[in-house]
Amino acid sequence: MDCKENESPESRETSRVVVEFLEVAITSIIFLKGIYPPGAFERRRYMNLLVHRARHPQLNRYILNSVNALEPYIQQGLVERIAVIFFKDDKIPVERFMFKINVNQSCYDGEMMDMEMRLFLVKLSLSEPFSKNAAVLSQSKKSDWRWEITGYFCSLPEAEVGAWISSNTYQWKQPPVITPIKSMNIQPLSLQLYLEHPPPEL
Repeated sequence: MDCKENESPESRETSRVVVEFLEVAITSIIFLKGIYPPGAFERRRYMNLLVHRARHPQLNRYILNSVNALEPYIQQGLVERIAVIFFKDDKIPVERFMFKINVNQSCYDGEMMDMEMRLFLVKLSLSEPFSKNAAVLSQSKKSDWRWEITGYFCSLPEAEVGAWISSNTYQWKQPPVITPIKSMNIQPLSLQLYLEHPPPEL
């Protein structure tokens, strides 16, 4: 990945649209996992689709602040992946939803981006991997579950390293099992979403 700065109006527009899309996609994942009661979300329209938005101010603020904090780094091409990590009180991840992202700032096709993002969100709302671990969720109290948004950078300006908090979730000892959910590769955005979970114990 070529990590370079680009301050053109097109790059700012692309990164703004990507961040807005990530806010909706991450909220959709949180809603579909069923950790919060349905009343914690309200239905809104986005790109002419019905989507969910967190109704609780702190929940909505956490999602919004997390993705907005990543915007300048997405614009500069410094963000490689964004993860939504689900874990229990022991801090061992049960699942990681990984957005692998690459923004090409050289051209911007807003109409094509909108169409592909709509298809992405439709696929996201119908994805089987969300229900595959329903049994795992039901085996423990919902109050035992936690989640966080984590950004993975290809590099970070040294002056800003102290502004970021390291994730304190544990890593798996074995390579994870990966389930692809959806991908798109258009100008100016390449985006893959896949689910990671620990391999079954032998």
